[in-house]
Amino acid sequence: MKFFVDTADIAEIRELAAAGVIDGVTTNPSLIAKTGRPIRDVIKEICDAIEGPVSAEVTAIEFDRMLVEGERLASIAANVAVKVPSTWDGFRACRALSERGLKVNVTLCFSANQALLAAKAGAAYISPFVGRLDDLGLDGMEVVREIRAISNNDPSFNTEILASSIRTPLHVKQAAMAGADIATVPPGVLRNLAKHPLTDKGLASFLADWGKTGQEIV
Repeated sequence: MKFFVDTADIAEIRELAAAGVIDGVTTNPSLIAKTGRPIRDVIKEICDAIEGPVSAEVTAIEFDRMLVEGERLASIAANVAVKVPSTWDGFRACRALSERGLKVNVTLCFSANQALLAAKAGAAYISPFVGRLDDLGLDGMEVVREIRAISNNDPSFNTEILASSIRTPLHVKQAAMAGADIATVPPGVLRNLAKHPLTDKGLASFLADWGKTGQEIV
């Protein structure tokens, strides 16, 4: 499973990219707003920092305007993936933008049926929001499993499953087990994947024993 980082913080992106642990970036209007900077500047800087796809989201809700915004976002850099919502106008825009050779990430997906429509519309990525479904007392990861089953049953399904609204390291593991192609993860959660109390305990023990020897590795 590939990792995208869900942030518009360029310092975080550069640090994680240098570590070789991310394959792409996802942003949204809320994340862009937190930067306080123009969206074109932010997306361009991110695209220059990483070779993988960088999702940049339209803010329009009508088909015609989505096309205009989508093409403007795609003009920023070759690795921009245009994000559109899982609405009827969004699926129409996905089809039109895909036919123009652009990668489209259909976001705010909460059902397998929406994922089916996105795939039919030519989406490169479908983003089921597992955390927000969990917030409602539903099983968000079940949607990922359903989309995976549908994809496995239909060889024409070329859309990658991008598990989104990831809140915890457990979500990451569950997404991988459910068959997601990608998980987009906040920087803090991504770093927490490396943490385990037994690792910390074992390292402390090794270092204490090594310190008693008085040796140095040089």
